Amino acid sequence: ILFEEAEENNLDLEPSWRRWNTCSLCEQSYHGVVKHALGWACWKTYVGRPEADWTRRSAMRQVANGLSAAGHHEDALTVEEAQLSMLRRIGASEYNILGVQNNLAASYAQLGRHDEASRIQGDVYHVHVKLNGEEHIGTLLAALDYATTLITLDRCQEVKSVLRKTMPVARRVLGEGNDLTLRLRWNYAKGLYKNSAATLDDLREAV
Repeated sequence: ILFEEAEENNLDLEPSWRRWNTCSLCEQSYHGVVKHALGWACWKTYVGRPEADWTRRSAMRQVANGLSAAGHHEDALTVEEAQLSMLRRIGASEYNILGVQNNLAASYAQLGRHDEASRIQGDVYHVHVKLNGEEHIGTLLAALDYATTLITLDRCQEVKSVLRKTMPVARRVLGEGNDLTLRLRWNYAKGLYKNSAATLDDLREAV
């Protein structure tokens, strides 16, 4: 299983797989309807493989990404839900499941289903903390995604709770001027000043 997971994680680096993501002439990533078409072509190429085969699983991801790139978020959501169910059924690692959950949350957000997105993002954040620790870049990115959705939902107290733990870690690990550190601080400030129950001290802290 570990070998297969390593293969799947490195698949995008293989020349034979890069053709589904990257133009061989200009070396730019595909997007929009081209990414959509290539996602389906990739799926048709590997759909005959066993369900647990990493190329088939990655092809399923290509389909979902292509649908999302073309703005077909409902269809992308359907594929991602099927992919998540399949990964759980075959006993995939938590790392692989986290990736699909991230995409699933993004599709929910695109469809305006922010409550559902926040539930998944909260789970993803806490699993990252458990698996990787608070200093891992994946944990910090998960905290940012979670906080962004919480702000959309005006759940500002939760934003404050999450980012008060995360910001000092980002400052220590990444530095004050790092882009991710700044984005975490920006979201923290938004969470403070958008909070209807904000105190004067909160507003001072926000600025």
